[in-house]
Amino acid sequence: MRFSLVFIISLFMVCSSNAQSNDEKMLRTIYDEALTKSKCYDWLEYLSNTIGARLSGSTSAEKAVLYTKAELEQLGLDRVFLQEVMVPHWIRGEKEKAYFESKGRKVEVPICALGSSIATPKNGLKAPIIEVMGIDEMVALGSEKVKGKIVFFNRPMTPIHIQTFQAYGGCIDQRSAGAREAAKLGAVGVIVRSMNLRLDDFPHTGNTNYGDLPKDKYIPAAAISTNGANLLSESLKKNPDIQFYFKQSCEMLPDVLSYNVVGEIKGTENPDEIMVIGGHLDSWDLGDGSHDDGAGVVQSMEILSIFKRLEYKPKHTIRVVLFMNEENGNRGGKQYAELAKKNNENHIFALESDAGGFSPRGFSLEADATNFAKIRSWKTLFEPYLIHLFVEGHTGVDIGPLQSKHIVKAGLQPDSQRYFDYHHAANDTFNAVNKRELELGAAAMTSLVYLMDQYGIE
Repeated sequence: MRFSLVFIISLFMVCSSNAQSNDEKMLRTIYDEALTKSKCYDWLEYLSNTIGARLSGSTSAEKAVLYTKAELEQLGLDRVFLQEVMVPHWIRGEKEKAYFESKGRKVEVPICALGSSIATPKNGLKAPIIEVMGIDEMVALGSEKVKGKIVFFNRPMTPIHIQTFQAYGGCIDQRSAGAREAAKLGAVGVIVRSMNLRLDDFPHTGNTNYGDLPKDKYIPAAAISTNGANLLSESLKKNPDIQFYFKQSCEMLPDVLSYNVVGEIKGTENPDEIMVIGGHLDSWDLGDGSHDDGAGVVQSMEILSIFKRLEYKPKHTIRVVLFMNEENGNRGGKQYAELAKKNNENHIFALESDAGGFSPRGFSLEADATNFAKIRSWKTLFEPYLIHLFVEGHTGVDIGPLQSKHIVKAGLQPDSQRYFDYHHAANDTFNAVNKRELELGAAAMTSLVYLMDQYGIE
């Protein structure tokens, strides 16, 4: 029997139209479910207000592991299990203190120790302070002008970038490597401007890294609030001979056994092809980590919860991983990738949420040209939900180490304008998260996972 070309094209268009219609209905169902029956806000409330901050190695991190494992088990998944991972155990100690002296006057400023930093001497550290806009400027000054001083890194996040993560990336080196490079020039301490576009009194922590420096060369490092940084900078212009004092009692203890929390629904057609979704369960210790990354954790859990409530049977194995230790080591992400390789697991897709619980705008993607075009072709399905961003770019720290023969990676991209107001600071708390925005993010993630499951990768 022969079919005309017109008939074949017509048949293809009808099939495509039917598929599009079914997908539209499914996305509408997913969004309805997320916005009316979601569990993610309640999960986040418990993580934030009952368990609290979840710094790796802490008792609270251990409680978070047990809580999320129990909640995943209640969903009736095919498998819930823990993956062992040894994590750093850094503790902050007593609340930090800082002031600078200028013309006989003491001016207190808000600071917090950077993660992995050493403590100051017991009675604190006082020394002359020198302001620089970055590591290169400090190195150009040389050890003659740096030795014996506290280095004040004051390069701000550039406000011209609409994508605020670009601004963050432009100045994060002074926090991560500033203490290491300053120590090489003989500095006795480091103060770093908080990574924040807003002017406020919240110092923002984050990890610092001494690299291969001998331990006896380590110097203490702290973040100063943006208001404090501006005040210090203006005061230095008037009096370059300012003495700066700070005291912190942080300590690095031996590594502690912790866990990645894993839950999965087995695929019905391709069970050996794994699609992984996740966020990191640990948080910094100043707030309760609601945006970073409690939001990503509960959104990832919600994906499986929605699929179970809708009785959706995925073709591929859908696995949620709540990673431990993204903030100061990425041990959980690395361990998951190592075990996946050791067990010859075939991951074809990975999705991470680690940019806060704000209104979703789209996804960043790491994919070849064919798969990138395929995902972008779904843009019209997402437009009714104000999802428009499908761009190439970084997708997530925890899924970064994960490699497979063929894999597509995605990162949820919420509106980022307010994210760094809270990032790594004491105001990253549950009351800063909007319930509807959190649920919209979960719906967007679930929708992408559904489409990836239906159509696979090329």
